[in-house]
Amino acid sequence: MKSMTCLLIIRLAEGSLRNLVRACVAVACLGLPLAAIPAISATDDPDAAAIVRKADEVRFPSEAFEASVTIETTNGAATEETRKYRILSKGNDDTIVMVTEPASERGQILLMKGHDLWLFLPNVSQPVRLSLSQRLTGQVANGDLARVNFAGDYDARLVRTEVIDGETMYVLELLARERSVTYHKVLYWVRKTNDWPYKAEFYSLSDRLLKTATYDDFKPVAGRLRPTRLRMQDALRKDEQSILEYTEIKPRDLPDRIFTKDYLKRIQ
Repeated sequence: MKSMTCLLIIRLAEGSLRNLVRACVAVACLGLPLAAIPAISATDDPDAAAIVRKADEVRFPSEAFEASVTIETTNGAATEETRKYRILSKGNDDTIVMVTEPASERGQILLMKGHDLWLFLPNVSQPVRLSLSQRLTGQVANGDLARVNFAGDYDARLVRTEVIDGETMYVLELLARERSVTYHKVLYWVRKTNDWPYKAEFYSLSDRLLKTATYDDFKPVAGRLRPTRLRMQDALRKDEQSILEYTEIKPRDLPDRIFTKDYLKRIQ
């Protein structure tokens, strides 16, 4: 019985070896390098989407909430400008961003419905259509405040794991499902131990690195530890960065009617 089992194992091994040799011969005949043979690895982990979803849940509450955000943009050691916003968000598709400072722009409101974004200006009857990728201030795009739904907007693939400062990180590649989202591609580092987001690199449609963001200053917010500071650094001009400080993040009952153009027109 043992000899029959050993013979079976040997034949299976020989079959696998023959298949490998045939693949190598086929690749050689096509004039391609051996690296062209697709590798079976853990990088196609089906749990990649779950990792991104859990990291989204760490960044912001899943229920409706409001928050205050201060954005300070610096160039080297000098502070260029400081701006403040109030955010009302419900689910993944409804967000209102209101300018509170500077005073000269107070009353300006951004409304996001799905991937549609409008700017409401005081004393202007019709809202202006904007894109999520358009710059809001400094290194911050409209979508960085209005829409932060990585799990809903991107297809995720686990590329590798990486150790940084003694911590194991998942490194994920996020590819946009449609062109209307803020970034074409995101490389995303997430801590393996607790699903905390660590870092993200944002890429353009031409696959050019635009900026890098780091998540830190985790504090107890709305029932769990969440990052309250986001540092966004320009990829080419390393001394130019914007720091987003989130405060007063708290759950709030927000009726659907406020996330409409008609409602916001009335409060202008």
